[in-house]
Amino acid sequence: RGIVPSIKDDRIVSDGTTILGGDCKAGVAAILEGVTSVKEEKKSHRPLQIVFTRGEEIGLVGASNLDWNMIHCDEAVVFDGNGPVNRITGCSPTYMRFDVDIVGRAAHAGVEPEKGLSAIRIATDIINQLPQGRLDDETTFNVGSISGGSVRNAVPSNAMFGGEFRSMNSETFDSLHMQLLDTLEQARQKYSEAIIAEELEVMFQMYNLDPEESIVQLATRVMRDMGMAPDIRPSGGGTDGNVFRLNGIANVVVGMSTNEMHTVNEYVIIPDLVNTARFCQEVITFSY
Repeated sequence: RGIVPSIKDDRIVSDGTTILGGDCKAGVAAILEGVTSVKEEKKSHRPLQIVFTRGEEIGLVGASNLDWNMIHCDEAVVFDGNGPVNRITGCSPTYMRFDVDIVGRAAHAGVEPEKGLSAIRIATDIINQLPQGRLDDETTFNVGSISGGSVRNAVPSNAMFGGEFRSMNSETFDSLHMQLLDTLEQARQKYSEAIIAEELEVMFQMYNLDPEESIVQLATRVMRDMGMAPDIRPSGGGTDGNVFRLNGIANVVVGMSTNEMHTVNEYVIIPDLVNTARFCQEVITFSY
Protein backbone atom coordinates (compact mmCIF):
# COMPACT_ATOMS: atom_id res chain seq x y z
CA ARG A 1 0.00 0.00 0.00
CA GLY A 2 1.21 3.48 -0.82
CA ILE A 3 4.04 2.16 -2.99
CA VAL A 4 5.31 4.73 -5.50
CA PRO A 5 7.76 3.03 -7.88
CA SER A 6 10.11 5.00 -10.10
CA ILE A 7 13.07 4.41 -12.38
CA LYS A 8 16.45 5.66 -11.19
CA ASP A 9 19.30 4.99 -13.60
CA ASP A 10 19.08 1.24 -14.33
CA ARG A 11 16.95 0.43 -11.28
CA ILE A 12 13.31 0.35 -10.28
CA VAL A 13 12.99 1.72 -6.74
CA SER A 14 10.35 2.91 -4.29
CA ASP A 15 10.32 6.42 -2.86
CA GLY A 16 12.25 5.15 0.16
CA THR A 17 9.31 5.07 2.58
CA THR A 18 7.92 1.66 1.58
CA ILE A 19 9.11 -1.59 0.11
CA LEU A 20 9.09 -1.82 -3.67
CA GLY A 21 7.07 -5.03 -3.78
CA GLY A 22 9.33 -6.61 -6.37
CA ASP A 23 9.07 -9.83 -4.37
CA CYS A 24 7.33 -11.51 -6.15
CA LYS A 25 5.94 -8.94 -8.61
CA ALA A 26 9.20 -8.90 -10.55
CA GLY A 27 8.76 -12.62 -11.12
CA VAL A 28 5.18 -12.10 -12.24
CA ALA A 29 6.32 -9.39 -14.67
CA ALA A 30 9.03 -11.64 -16.11
CA ILE A 31 6.60 -14.52 -16.61
CA LEU A 32 4.00 -12.33 -18.30
CA GLU A 33 6.59 -10.75 -20.60
CA GLY A 34 8.20 -14.08 -21.42
CA VAL A 35 4.90 -15.74 -22.30
CA THR A 36 3.67 -12.69 -24.21
CA SER A 37 6.86 -12.65 -26.29
CA VAL A 38 6.41 -16.31 -27.20
CA LYS A 39 2.86 -15.61 -28.30
CA GLU A 40 3.73 -12.45 -30.25
CA GLU A 41 6.59 -14.15 -32.06
CA LYS A 42 4.42 -17.21 -32.74
CA LYS A 43 7.09 -19.54 -31.41
CA SER A 44 6.43 -23.22 -30.76
CA HIS A 45 6.63 -24.13 -27.10
CA ARG A 46 6.38 -27.03 -24.71
CA PRO A 47 3.09 -27.77 -22.88
CA LEU A 48 2.74 -25.09 -20.25
CA GLN A 49 0.80 -24.23 -17.11
CA ILE A 50 1.25 -20.93 -15.31
CA VAL A 51 0.45 -20.83 -11.60
CA PHE A 52 0.21 -17.59 -9.64
CA THR A 53 -0.33 -18.18 -5.92
CA ARG A 54 -1.40 -15.85 -3.14
CA GLY A 55 -0.10 -15.44 0.40
CA GLU A 56 3.40 -16.75 -0.27
CA GLU A 57 4.99 -14.34 2.20
CA ILE A 58 2.72 -15.30 5.09
CA GLY A 59 3.39 -19.01 4.88
CA LEU A 60 3.06 -20.33 1.33
CA VAL A 61 -0.70 -20.25 1.82
CA GLY A 62 -1.66 -20.25 -1.85
CA ALA A 63 0.62 -23.11 -2.87
CA SER A 64 -0.41 -25.15 0.16
CA ASN A 65 -4.07 -24.86 -0.81
CA LEU A 66 -3.76 -25.54 -4.53
CA ASP A 67 -6.12 -28.06 -6.09
CA TRP A 68 -3.44 -30.45 -7.29
CA ASN A 69 -5.92 -32.22 -9.54
CA MET A 70 -5.70 -29.11 -11.73
CA ILE A 71 -1.91 -29.30 -12.02
CA HIS A 72 -0.85 -31.53 -14.90
CA CYS A 73 2.90 -30.94 -14.98
CA ASP A 74 5.69 -32.75 -13.18
CA GLU A 75 8.33 -30.02 -13.47
CA ALA A 76 8.35 -26.30 -12.73
CA VAL A 77 10.46 -23.17 -12.74
CA VAL A 78 9.77 -20.93 -9.74
CA PHE A 79 10.63 -17.23 -10.06
CA ASP A 80 11.17 -16.26 -6.44
CA GLY A 81 14.87 -15.97 -5.76
CA ASN A 82 16.99 -12.98 -4.84
CA GLY A 83 19.32 -11.44 -7.40
CA PRO A 84 19.74 -12.22 -11.10
CA VAL A 85 17.99 -15.11 -12.81
CA ASN A 86 21.12 -17.29 -12.89
CA ARG A 87 21.16 -17.39 -9.08
CA ILE A 88 19.63 -20.76 -8.25
CA THR A 89 18.41 -21.88 -4.82
CA GLY A 90 20.50 -24.96 -4.05
CA CYS A 91 18.90 -25.85 -0.73
CA SER A 92 16.14 -24.56 1.50
CA PRO A 93 15.41 -25.19 5.20
CA THR A 94 12.61 -26.81 7.13
CA TYR A 95 10.56 -24.03 8.70
CA MET A 96 8.37 -24.08 11.81
CA ARG A 97 6.25 -21.21 13.04
CA PHE A 98 4.98 -20.98 16.62
CA ASP A 99 2.50 -18.87 18.56
CA VAL A 100 2.34 -18.87 22.35
CA ASP A 101 -0.62 -17.52 24.34
CA ILE A 102 -0.31 -16.87 28.06
CA VAL A 103 -3.10 -16.18 30.54
CA GLY A 104 -2.07 -14.85 33.93
CA ARG A 105 -4.18 -12.96 36.47
CA ALA A 106 -5.11 -9.29 36.46
CA ALA A 107 -4.79 -7.02 39.49
CA HIS A 108 -4.47 -3.33 40.24
CA ALA A 109 -0.79 -2.51 39.78
CA GLY A 110 -0.73 0.17 42.48
CA VAL A 111 -3.15 -1.21 45.08
CA GLU A 112 -2.71 -4.98 45.15
CA PRO A 113 -0.10 -6.14 42.62
CA GLU A 114 0.57 -9.20 44.81
CA LYS A 115 -2.75 -10.65 43.65
CA GLY A 116 -1.70 -10.47 40.02
CA LEU A 117 0.25 -12.82 37.79
CA SER A 118 1.89 -10.95 34.95
CA ALA A 119 1.48 -12.68 31.61
CA ILE A 120 4.04 -10.30 30.10
CA ARG A 121 6.59 -11.26 32.76
CA ILE A 122 6.04 -14.93 31.92
CA ALA A 123 6.36 -14.26 28.20
CA THR A 124 9.65 -12.41 28.60
CA ASP A 125 10.98 -15.12 30.88
CA ILE A 126 10.28 -17.73 28.20
CA ILE A 127 11.70 -15.61 25.38
CA ASN A 128 14.91 -14.93 27.32
CA GLN A 129 15.55 -18.68 27.47
CA LEU A 130 15.15 -19.17 23.73
CA PRO A 131 17.97 -18.71 21.21
CA GLN A 132 17.85 -15.74 18.87
CA GLY A 133 19.31 -14.84 15.49
CA ARG A 134 21.69 -16.90 13.39
CA LEU A 135 22.73 -19.99 15.32
CA ASP A 136 24.99 -21.46 12.62
CA ASP A 137 25.38 -21.42 8.84
CA GLU A 138 22.23 -23.52 8.43
CA THR A 139 19.98 -22.36 11.25
CA THR A 140 18.10 -19.28 12.48
CA PHE A 141 15.64 -18.65 15.31
CA ASN A 142 13.50 -15.56 15.73
CA VAL A 143 10.78 -14.26 18.03
CA GLY A 144 9.22 -11.64 15.80
CA SER A 145 6.08 -10.42 17.55
CA ILE A 146 4.89 -9.84 21.10
CA SER A 147 1.83 -8.18 22.60
CA GLY A 148 -0.07 -8.12 25.85
CA GLY A 149 -1.83 -6.19 28.55
CA SER A 150 -4.32 -3.39 28.13
CA VAL A 151 -3.56 -0.51 30.52
CA ARG A 152 -0.44 0.61 32.35
CA ASN A 153 -1.99 0.44 35.85
CA ALA A 154 -3.03 -3.22 35.71
CA VAL A 155 -0.98 -6.37 36.06
CA PRO A 156 -1.40 -7.84 32.56
CA SER A 157 -3.52 -10.97 32.44
CA ASN A 158 -2.68 -11.86 28.86
CA ALA A 159 0.27 -11.90 26.50
CA MET A 160 1.25 -13.60 23.30
CA PHE A 161 4.33 -13.92 21.19
CA GLY A 162 5.08 -15.50 17.87
CA GLY A 163 8.19 -16.67 16.15
CA GLU A 164 9.85 -19.11 13.83
CA PHE A 165 12.90 -21.26 13.44
CA ARG A 166 14.40 -22.88 10.40
CA SER A 167 17.32 -25.14 9.63
CA MET A 168 18.84 -27.06 6.74
CA ASN A 169 19.98 -29.71 9.22
CA SER A 170 17.23 -32.08 10.35
CA GLU A 171 18.94 -32.96 13.65
CA THR A 172 19.38 -29.30 14.54
CA PHE A 173 15.77 -28.61 13.62
CA ASP A 174 14.51 -31.44 15.83
CA SER A 175 16.73 -30.25 18.68
CA LEU A 176 15.29 -26.72 18.49
CA HIS A 177 11.79 -28.14 18.40
CA MET A 178 12.44 -30.06 21.62
CA GLN A 179 14.15 -27.05 23.23
CA LEU A 180 11.09 -24.91 22.58
CA LEU A 181 8.72 -27.53 23.99
CA ASP A 182 10.95 -28.09 27.04
CA THR A 183 11.16 -24.35 27.71
CA LEU A 184 7.38 -24.03 27.61
CA GLU A 185 6.97 -27.02 29.92
CA GLN A 186 9.45 -25.56 32.40
CA ALA A 187 7.46 -22.33 32.36
CA ARG A 188 4.28 -24.26 33.15
CA GLN A 189 6.02 -25.82 36.13
CA LYS A 190 7.37 -22.47 37.33
CA TYR A 191 4.13 -20.54 36.78
CA SER A 192 1.65 -23.26 37.67
CA GLU A 193 -1.28 -20.86 38.05
CA ALA A 194 -0.90 -19.52 34.52
CA ILE A 195 -2.23 -21.03 31.31
CA ILE A 196 0.42 -21.41 28.63
CA ALA A 197 -0.78 -22.70 25.27
CA GLU A 198 1.16 -23.04 22.05
CA GLU A 199 0.47 -23.69 18.39
CA LEU A 200 3.30 -25.03 16.26
CA GLU A 201 3.20 -25.82 12.57
CA VAL A 202 5.80 -26.94 10.06
CA MET A 203 5.16 -24.70 7.08
CA PHE A 204 7.59 -26.30 4.64
CA GLN A 205 10.24 -28.99 4.47
CA MET A 206 13.90 -28.69 3.54
CA TYR A 207 15.34 -29.90 0.28
CA ASN A 208 18.70 -30.14 -1.44
CA LEU A 209 18.68 -29.54 -5.16
CA ASP A 210 19.75 -32.47 -7.33
CA PRO A 211 21.82 -31.03 -10.20
CA GLU A 212 20.96 -34.09 -12.29
CA GLU A 213 17.21 -33.40 -12.28
CA SER A 214 16.01 -32.71 -15.80
CA ILE A 215 14.47 -29.34 -14.88
CA VAL A 216 17.78 -28.23 -13.32
CA GLN A 217 19.64 -29.42 -16.40
CA LEU A 218 17.23 -27.47 -18.60
CA ALA A 219 17.53 -24.26 -16.57
CA THR A 220 21.33 -24.36 -16.40
CA ARG A 221 21.61 -25.17 -20.12
CA VAL A 222 19.44 -22.16 -20.99
CA MET A 223 21.49 -19.93 -18.68
CA ARG A 224 24.73 -20.99 -20.34
CA ASP A 225 23.24 -20.48 -23.79
CA MET A 226 22.38 -16.94 -22.67
CA GLY A 227 25.97 -16.37 -21.58
CA MET A 228 25.32 -16.67 -17.84
CA ALA A 229 27.08 -19.06 -15.45
CA PRO A 230 24.63 -20.83 -13.09
CA ASP A 231 25.23 -19.66 -9.52
CA ILE A 232 23.83 -22.26 -7.11
CA ARG A 233 23.55 -21.05 -3.50
CA PRO A 234 21.74 -22.08 -0.31
CA SER A 235 18.80 -19.95 0.81
CA GLY A 236 17.37 -19.46 4.26
CA GLY A 237 13.96 -18.67 2.81
CA GLY A 238 11.13 -20.84 1.60
CA THR A 239 9.22 -20.60 -1.65
CA ASP A 240 6.33 -22.26 -3.40
CA GLY A 241 9.02 -24.62 -4.68
CA ASN A 242 9.11 -26.30 -1.25
CA VAL A 243 5.40 -27.07 -1.51
CA PHE A 244 5.66 -28.20 -5.12
CA ARG A 245 8.32 -30.73 -4.13
CA LEU A 246 6.11 -32.11 -1.37
CA ASN A 247 3.52 -32.73 -4.08
CA GLY A 248 5.86 -34.50 -6.46
CA ILE A 249 6.76 -31.60 -8.76
CA ALA A 250 10.49 -31.25 -9.34
CA ASN A 251 11.40 -27.60 -9.66
CA VAL A 252 14.19 -25.07 -9.76
CA VAL A 253 13.96 -21.70 -7.99
CA VAL A 254 15.68 -18.90 -9.89
CA GLY A 255 16.35 -15.23 -9.20
CA MET A 256 13.88 -12.61 -10.35
CA SER A 257 16.15 -9.52 -10.32
CA THR A 258 15.13 -8.21 -6.88
CA ASN A 259 17.59 -7.08 -4.23
CA GLU A 260 17.28 -6.12 -0.53
CA MET A 261 13.79 -7.57 -0.42
CA HIS A 262 11.43 -6.69 2.46
CA THR A 263 13.16 -3.35 3.05
CA VAL A 264 12.62 0.25 1.96
CA ASN A 265 15.90 -0.08 0.05
CA GLU A 266 14.52 -2.82 -2.20
CA TYR A 267 15.30 -2.43 -5.88
CA VAL A 268 15.08 -4.24 -9.21
CA ILE A 269 17.92 -4.01 -11.72
CA ILE A 270 16.24 -3.48 -15.09
CA PRO A 271 18.79 -5.39 -17.24
CA ASP A 272 18.44 -8.32 -14.83
CA LEU A 273 14.66 -8.17 -15.15
CA VAL A 274 14.96 -8.23 -18.94
CA ASN A 275 17.22 -11.29 -18.67
CA THR A 276 14.68 -12.96 -16.39
CA ALA A 277 11.95 -12.46 -18.99
CA ARG A 278 14.29 -13.74 -21.72
CA PHE A 279 15.10 -16.78 -19.61
CA CYS A 280 11.39 -17.49 -19.19
CA GLN A 281 10.91 -17.30 -22.95
CA GLU A 282 13.90 -19.53 -23.68
CA VAL A 283 12.85 -22.19 -21.16
CA ILE A 284 9.36 -22.32 -22.64
CA THR A 285 10.63 -22.69 -26.21
CA PHE A 286 13.79 -24.75 -25.62
CA SER A 287 14.19 -27.56 -28.20
CA TYR A 288 11.05 -26.49 -30.07
